[in-house]
This record gives sequence, structure tokens and C-alpha cells, in this order.
Amino acid sequence: MKIAPSPPSRLYRQTGRAQAAEETARQILDAFSDCMRSRWFDEVTLEEVADRAGVNVRTVIRRFGGREGLLEAFVDAFIPSVAIDRGTPPGDVAAAIDRLADIYEVWGDSVIRNLAQEPRHPALKRLLDLGRERHRSITAATYAPWLDRLAPAERMRTLDALVAATDVYIWKLARRDMQRSRNEAAGIMRMLVDAVLERASPRLSGENSSS
Repeated sequence: MKIAPSPPSRLYRQTGRAQAAEETARQILDAFSDCMRSRWFDEVTLEEVADRAGVNVRTVIRRFGGREGLLEAFVDAFIPSVAIDRGTPPGDVAAAIDRLADIYEVWGDSVIRNLAQEPRHPALKRLLDLGRERHRSITAATYAPWLDRLAPAERMRTLDALVAATDVYIWKLARRDMQRSRNEAAGIMRMLVDAVLERASPRLSGENSSS
């Protein structure tokens, strides 16, 4: 027995409902993201998320199951966008630190809050682990002209130092705790990076003189 295909009007309504549902979900996640940008997770309520998204709380619960479900969905949606464009030419220290300072100005406070909440909310660990991985890989690419000429053990130690010198906690210490300006905070990171690279330079000179 052949099943008659659905009339075009029915398919259109089904497609329209699916698109509307996806748009509602996006609005809810955008509202939750706005809350997470400025507040602790424990302070974010379903009522506020629903109000920002223009829906009722039942819609939020039906779609995401509650705050933990919202957090999981937020991480799933945010992970693809974590690869914020930090691309600068390898070896261009000034451009790399300038770009990183810009990113920390936008996301630094949110990242610091998420790091503090990580032990209590496992969903955040996926996001933060990816951030750590990307920070290390981008740092390795940025400083490859120095790193790639070092012996493996020394390369790892130098990369560790560069990752630490440009970590978000350095930005937080300078910008929030010391209340330095954006440019002063970038300058502090530059001083730390220059010190690491200067320490690596004699080893490179030693390699050149012995070759």
C-alpha cells in the first residue's frame, strides 16, 4: 500500500514550526549567554532567562529541562565559536599580544568566573579545557620561530612559560587587581614574553655557534 505524500501546505507548516522552535531555542540560549557574561551561574534564574528571551519559564524547561540543561546546551553551542580569531603572523609578538589583550577585554571576566565555577559545574570543564588547548596551540604557533629551534625538553619548558605569561590570570591580575589600563596590562604581558624569549635566545645562539 502506497502512502500518499504529505500535501505541500502540511510540509510548509511543519517546516515553519520547526524553524520557529529553533529560533525560540536560539533566543533562549542568547539570553542565557547574556546572563553568563555578567553573572555567576548560581545567580542566573530561569525567570530572567525567559524574560530576556520573550518566552515563559515552561518553554525554557520544556526545551532544556532546567538550568543545568541550559548550561550544557550553551556549552555545545559556544564551543564551535571558541576559536576566536587570534591569528597573527608567527613571530609578530606585538600583534599577538595586542590581539590577545582585545580578546581578554571582551571575555576575560567571564572566563575568570567560569574557572572559579569549574569544580561545581562539569559542563563548564569541556568549554574551559578547549580554551586551554586552543591557548596552548595558538601560543605554540605564534612563537614557533623561537620554539621550533629548541631541543624538545627546552621547547616544552619555554612553551609552558609563554602560555603562563599570556594567561588570562595575568590579565586579571593587571587589569582588575592592580587596576592598570588595557595597554598597561598588555605591556606587562609583553615584558614577561620578552623575558622568556630572551632566556631562550642564548640557547639558540649556542646552537648556531656549535653548528
